[in-house]
Amino acid sequence: MPISANDTKRKSWLTVAENSDFPIQNIPFGVFLTKENVVTVGTRIGDYAIDLGALQQMNYFSGIELTDDMFMQDTLNDFISDGKKTWRLVRNRIGDIFDENNSSLRDNDKHKDIVIFNISDVEMQLPVLIGDYTDFYSSKEHATNLGKMVREEENALLPNWSHIPIGYHGRSSTIIPSGIPVHRPLGQTLPVGESTPVLGPSRSIDFELETAFITTDANIMGEMIPINEAEDYIFGMVMLNDWTSRDILKWEYLPLGPFLSKNFATSISPWIVTMDALEPFKVHGPKQIPSPLPYLQQKGKNSFDIQLDVAIQPENGTANIVSKTNLKHLYWTMNQQLTHHASSGCRINSGDMMGSGAISGPNKENYASMLELTWGGKNPIKLNDGTERKFINDYDTVIMTGFCKNSQVRIGFGEISSQLLPPFVRK
Repeated sequence: MPISANDTKRKSWLTVAENSDFPIQNIPFGVFLTKENVVTVGTRIGDYAIDLGALQQMNYFSGIELTDDMFMQDTLNDFISDGKKTWRLVRNRIGDIFDENNSSLRDNDKHKDIVIFNISDVEMQLPVLIGDYTDFYSSKEHATNLGKMVREEENALLPNWSHIPIGYHGRSSTIIPSGIPVHRPLGQTLPVGESTPVLGPSRSIDFELETAFITTDANIMGEMIPINEAEDYIFGMVMLNDWTSRDILKWEYLPLGPFLSKNFATSISPWIVTMDALEPFKVHGPKQIPSPLPYLQQKGKNSFDIQLDVAIQPENGTANIVSKTNLKHLYWTMNQQLTHHASSGCRINSGDMMGSGAISGPNKENYASMLELTWGGKNPIKLNDGTERKFINDYDTVIMTGFCKNSQVRIGFGEISSQLLPPFVRK
């Protein structure tokens, strides 16, 4: 089935700014709350949020097999469960409805008043009920940098890293959408020169610039997913900020890895950009040496050219871009991550989320965490207000953005904007 929604010649009868992340060729999916306190599944074109539940009630999806309440829910899980054919049919239909030459909704003011909202008048929600969350460690540059800090340079990468996509199971209960503040966590740390840990606020809160993908129901328990089918089970992508406490992590990560140092908050962008929308931006990923085992081998273009930026904005200050990187640097692809994840027979469900791991590139300006950018705090970053940062300060806001662009179209994710607050004190 062709992806007519990607037609780069198409224009919308809705006004879309030239550099918008959300032209009619994007058509992401999300969930938002209206001023009337109605939660609905929606999409976005330009600076307009579009109520898909209302569109469905008014029969704009006639001819597409959908349950009656498909878009009148507070998550996208049921829609994602319907699979790739339905996603494409719905996205193509939305493109048709908002095409400048289609008058069916364009000239119906009564329907437009019900369906279309200014983006500033809605409150974005978490788009899916995330049952399981896995975070990978798939950037060779990031893994090498961290290895150099704790081991000799020649052994920076552990022997298994180049053979399998390393990952760990995270905590879904503290995944939050952009705009929700994050409290500095309390935890056990080991002060320098001491042998006994203390409990107190983390002193080294970091971001990790990542993307994540959302899956549909992919297999039954015990069943593997062939590498050449993996992308069929990926609905779309979001930006992800994997908040990390470096001092808590340093004390707890041996022998089992991250626990409380990463479960206090994970922020994501609220609009899920579909794999169909990202199709024009496929590129070859890094050459993999040694060649992976046959079940992880793939040919062709399996990575994506997505520009990723991070900025730190002090309280009452302006944003300072501190990192610029690209998803195409990621060593292990999403298809490989998903295939490996299921290779044990692990069941993959609708709404599961899998993070890429910090996406660092080859140069310092491409490093995807403060740990790398300041090399463990040894080389603080100077902001434009004259202050310095080794890690994130209370009341700093971390802003992440991502977009793809070619000569014909720009497809973006919007942003994750999350402020770090002091520790939460229960009254």
